[in-house]
Amino acid sequence: MDSPEFQLDWDRERRTGVAEAVFCQGKSPDQIECIVEAALTDGRRLLLTRLSGAAHATLRTGTQDVLDYDPSSSTAVLGGGIALAATGIGIVAAGTSDMAVAREAQRTLAFGGHRAEIIADVGVAGLWRLLARLDELRACRVLIAVAGMEGALFSVLAGLVAAPVIAVPASVGYGVAEGGKAALSSALASCAPGLVVVNIDNGFGAAAAAIKMLRAAG
Repeated sequence: MDSPEFQLDWDRERRTGVAEAVFCQGKSPDQIECIVEAALTDGRRLLLTRLSGAAHATLRTGTQDVLDYDPSSSTAVLGGGIALAATGIGIVAAGTSDMAVAREAQRTLAFGGHRAEIIADVGVAGLWRLLARLDELRACRVLIAVAGMEGALFSVLAGLVAAPVIAVPASVGYGVAEGGKAALSSALASCAPGLVVVNIDNGFGAAAAAIKMLRAAG
């Protein structure tokens, strides 16, 4: 039974194509415990995002035991994994520092049954690294690109592939690039047609957009 503090939207996947997920940042341990208990009672699978290692450590041992927790992406899955299909989604990370956001996207896709490889450390500082993977990139139906600093990867990638590119500015950088604002501005101001942009560090949102694109394409 839902608490007055939350209402789980189990109909969301049928209605929108994207399953219910719980954003844990800002929620108390008791609130997270109640949400997990409600999902368990209903026999539902559930994705939890932005669940920090510190927050995960405060959960009761019994709750931790039923969650598949991944500290590298700050995500947890209740209900176990499902068979993954190669549906044509790829993830590109400009640098190793962008991997947390890329893995959040990957885990979100896996929760929905989509297998997605991460092509990592292919930022434009060494353009040959990206070009060496171009055949793989061009085989994808949708690409999620994660980059911080100046975010130049977004325009370069979108100018090389036919697939739609979803840009995820990452809060990686310092000075004028601090907090991902420079990468966000770069993505929004890109001259590469067909580039779409989600919020800073929003790997979950990028994955949801990719799922919707494939759903719309049939």
